[in-house]
Amino acid sequence: MSPMNQPRKNAEEQAALWNGSAGQSWVAAQELLDGMLEPFERLLVDVAVAKPRQAVLDVGCGTGATTVALAKRLGSAAVVGVDLSQPMLEHARLRAQREGSTATFIRADAEVYPFEPASFDLVVSRFGVMFFDDTVRAFSNLRRAARAEAELFAIAWRSPSENPFMTAAERAAAPLLPALPARDPDGPGQFRFANASGVARTLEQSGWSEVELSPLDVECSFPERDLERYLTRLGPLGRALQDADEATKERVLSVVRSAFDAYVHGDQVRFNAACWGIAARARGA
Repeated sequence: MSPMNQPRKNAEEQAALWNGSAGQSWVAAQELLDGMLEPFERLLVDVAVAKPRQAVLDVGCGTGATTVALAKRLGSAAVVGVDLSQPMLEHARLRAQREGSTATFIRADAEVYPFEPASFDLVVSRFGVMFFDDTVRAFSNLRRAARAEAELFAIAWRSPSENPFMTAAERAAAPLLPALPARDPDGPGQFRFANASGVARTLEQSGWSEVELSPLDVECSFPERDLERYLTRLGPLGRALQDADEATKERVLSVVRSAFDAYVHGDQVRFNAACWGIAARARGA
């Protein structure tokens, strides 16, 4: 059996997650997340406008902020967002319609979707590539969709130790929620691409060349009034609290909230996002 036909052990779980609780939570927190991650949107747009583009693919586009921003700046270029989350794409399409955007969207798993071969001259992603089941298969599929000399630029998180803000909630809640699942560093998830050499090998095995990973350290922020919404809707803790009773939620939040005191500055929550800027080129056949 060829690798392209092997069973995809995590695909169904990811589809269920992003079409269920996680996707719905991202839609509900869309305004908060758009503001928090806007510096990375600007980075992707800057890469895209550095040279003329005809067709751009935004992988893991979610609620469409980056896709619409790219379409706005690139003008006549065809900009396509792909994501497997129906609730997030519904929001993305409404956003595009509201803003009169030419961006279009495909509901699909980019790991296996049959894109038109050699159809994009730029592939980008803001925190969308870490959730593939088989990363070599996924980037091989994206390589087939890329034209000769096409570029790839993706943003992914570095290690948990370099991103203490991102794990503060689950670390604080762990004594109160012993069933809180541990993160799998080798499976689909936020820190899947923490290892730079592993990411480079994955891309090279997938047919990409000139792979470069550059550290990105970006200050992100959101209003302090949204901190409780952030804690109760997003990440492992947010998912765990969905089924908790009110007394448990209150007890956990009272403990977890204090773990974020160091990040609260007046009416803002501010933290450093330690990420990789992952660049590559589609060389060869």
